[in-house]
Amino acid sequence: MRDDGTKRTQHSSIRTRPQRPHAKKSLGQNFLVDESVIEKIVDELDPRTGETIIEIGPGQGALTSRLVESAGRIIAIEFDRDLVQDLHGQFRHRDNFILIEDDALAVDVGVIIAPASTARLIANLPYNMSTAILQRLLEQREYLSELILMLQREVAGRITAPPSTSERGYLSVFVEAYAEVEKLFDVAPTAFRPVPKVWSTVVRLTPRPRITLDVENEALLWRLVSAGFAQRRKTIFNNLRNAHGLFPSGKIEETVLRLLESSGIESRRRAESLSLEEWVRVSKALEVISS
Repeated sequence: MRDDGTKRTQHSSIRTRPQRPHAKKSLGQNFLVDESVIEKIVDELDPRTGETIIEIGPGQGALTSRLVESAGRIIAIEFDRDLVQDLHGQFRHRDNFILIEDDALAVDVGVIIAPASTARLIANLPYNMSTAILQRLLEQREYLSELILMLQREVAGRITAPPSTSERGYLSVFVEAYAEVEKLFDVAPTAFRPVPKVWSTVVRLTPRPRITLDVENEALLWRLVSAGFAQRRKTIFNNLRNAHGLFPSGKIEETVLRLLESSGIESRRRAESLSLEEWVRVSKALEVISS
């Protein structure tokens, strides 16, 4: 009987041993574990004493543990409740660490960084949410002086794609309008656990306060660009003439042709061939037509 009891006690101690939270496929989680890559990212950010740094998706705290040693204040945003509990345990004694349990898409950057007026940001963005989060961050660019982002390499290629390349899309034009982008280095799948099927790329974004070109109605510009890329294989003329609510009712085909002609855009071109400057020209012509 004593032997059985001893075995039960040993089994119980093994069962209750604390474990780190596992990556969740539903949240697109892949935890960065390669120390050399972590070091390169931190070196690129170069944290400074006294500054505020936002970290989106701290995960198991691999980057966080480096950042709290050198930056004035770290504001980490984590959506996964299991990871939040783990991070609280790791950094509960750090006075310069603030943990926010929330969706990065819902966070108001200006509010969380107060009393600071600007911050820098670092993130290993989940593959399934990177585009939406990037757009949301650039919408709040007045509070962000620099972003160091780990993205799926395909996404990094899209945001840096020049006109007349197959990778160019809505996101390319949007990022070009609001930030300078620099590719820093690629990261192999083996740097993560679990190991993803794709490579990643670390990029630096330096936001601009406003588009360098003269744009009065930015909302109209982005509705236009979105419509232009609606179906990539179609010409810009075909995409625009099928855009709902973008043009005054009536002779839409004639209106689109007149719009493109007045903007110096050949109607058989595809959206990926247009530069930001050309999109702005079309947008200004549309403002005149719509007024």
